[in-house]
Amino acid sequence: MKHTFAILLGIAAFLTLGSSPAPAHHAFYSVYDRDKTVKIEGTLKEFIWRNPHSFVRVDAADEKGEVQSWMIEWAAPAQLTEKGLSSTTLRPGDKIIVTGHPNRVAENHRMQLMKVERPSDGFKWEGNIQ
Repeated sequence: MKHTFAILLGIAAFLTLGSSPAPAHHAFYSVYDRDKTVKIEGTLKEFIWRNPHSFVRVDAADEKGEVQSWMIEWAAPAQLTEKGLSSTTLRPGDKIIVTGHPNRVAENHRMQLMKVERPSDGFKWEGNIQ
């Protein structure tokens, strides 16, 4: 009887813990400086449509005129789809302007996307990712 009670208690604990929300897979505050924003203008090289987050790779000139390759973290495909985007919304060669939170190590040329614009046709997306 004690053995059965212990098993049932263990199952109940597992189900209770299993039904609570899972913590985020990483903390954006530990990777990106959410108190700062940067804005770059450049050419889209790649749009990586994948879970848990999509990414865009953009080549943009820095203040010295040297081209830097930026890796920019975006939302999950499901979040983007809800906002009317698809894996073909942005295409390599597009000239885009991206605003976001920079990586805590500036030399990494990474950011968390807050806003993207494509001036050629007026496309704009702005939002928060979790």
